[in-house]
Amino acid sequence: MPDIGHALAYYAVFLVSVTMHEAAHAWVAMLGGDKTAYHGGQVSLDPRPHIRREPMGLLWIPLISALLTGWPIGFASAPYDPTWARRHPKRAAWMALAGPAANLLLVLLAFAALRLGAGAGLFSAPEHAGFDRLAATPAGTVWPAVVFILSVFLSLNLLLMVLNLFPFPPLDGSGVVPLFLNDRATVKYQDFIWHNRGLGIIGILIAWQLFSYVYDPVFLFTINLLYPGAGYH
Repeated sequence: MPDIGHALAYYAVFLVSVTMHEAAHAWVAMLGGDKTAYHGGQVSLDPRPHIRREPMGLLWIPLISALLTGWPIGFASAPYDPTWARRHPKRAAWMALAGPAANLLLVLLAFAALRLGAGAGLFSAPEHAGFDRLAATPAGTVWPAVVFILSVFLSLNLLLMVLNLFPFPPLDGSGVVPLFLNDRATVKYQDFIWHNRGLGIIGILIAWQLFSYVYDPVFLFTINLLYPGAGYH
């Protein structure tokens, strides 16, 4: 059985990260003229309206999976008006991009905190870096717990960002594609996605197979950027 404290910490980071991800979707949609999520209460960093919308994906499944395996598995979504999205595909694309952008912001904040700690002499490069071990610090103090939380924040949000940028439905990256298409191609792309809803299962399977080939190099690049000259490989 996993350590309960670590499991709950993983779940807490997951909940904060996914809440910010979905709130960013909702906020950018509102700015673009779609107030569906705003009226549902999702333009909020309070996790409660997001949990009310997806109680299984944001509460029960990730909490139980974290307690059983140490790793939270879950899902969430912010509601939007599909008619608005088809009428304003570029705005909808920015809405889709907002979620991964929120995760990137959390990555940068955790990265900056770890760099500040290293600069202050509180943290140092670990001999072996891992998902929840991105710094070494003296035992017997509060700092190992701080490092654990910062490491999970950086790694989990990096994971959420990379995963959601895959250009396969139902992931956010598929909604970002219209930013790179002209109007005519965008209409064809939207029609293709709209009339092939079963692509979601295929998209998840493809992303699952490709994920480690993309995430691992990005993670390695990030920790080498965190500790220049450390030479992790």
